[in-house]
Amino acid sequence: MHVVVVGCGRVGSSLAATVADAGHSVGVIDKQASAFVRLPQGFGGRTVTGFGFDRDRLLEAGIEQADAVAAVTSGDNSNIVVARIARETFGVERVVARIYDPGRATIYQRLGIPTVATVAWTTEQALRKLLPAETRTEWIDPTGKVYLVERALPGAWAGRTLSELEEPGRWRLSAVTRVGRALVPAGELVGQEGDVLLFSVGTEAVDAFEERLAADGAVAVPNPRKPRG
Repeated sequence: MHVVVVGCGRVGSSLAATVADAGHSVGVIDKQASAFVRLPQGFGGRTVTGFGFDRDRLLEAGIEQADAVAAVTSGDNSNIVVARIARETFGVERVVARIYDPGRATIYQRLGIPTVATVAWTTEQALRKLLPAETRTEWIDPTGKVYLVERALPGAWAGRTLSELEEPGRWRLSAVTRVGRALVPAGELVGQEGDVLLFSVGTEAVDAFEERLAADGAVAVPNPRKPRG
């Protein structure tokens, strides 16, 4: 897939590098050419100097082929304009805007434009919205024996009891986010399309966990990132 990132600050550069490392193509726009020094050496994506709401710059970054757009500049107004252009003019389905003002963020969420706040995990939040099918590791215990992994519910599991996904002693469903609200699963909770699941997974069981979620037609994704030594 192709992703356009508008803004090459700390969040934008990290986001672009992570998406590229995952094997996707990336176009990055920033009004200052000097911002691109934040990208890792050997970055293979497109870099475009200019304003992210400029149609020509967006075209240069590949907006017409984009599957996702992230507007993560330092300005709320710029980000929301870019997000609306991407959604309304170019028909990009996966769009996320970084918004500093919580009041504005609530309004834009109601308009159907996902937003992320200016917090330490902004890059990870944006990645979950842009690449929902890929495994993300939320937390790894100090010994490296247990992961907390967030996954979107595979379509093949919608309508089935979520407890069927568990294997005691190897992985367990810890929480479910449904329609923006988190809950602790209990009893015979049935999965719904759009559910986001949080699992506790033993390190040695990661491959089996992925195979379990990939069963019945769902598509397997890469293993979560291993802790750095």
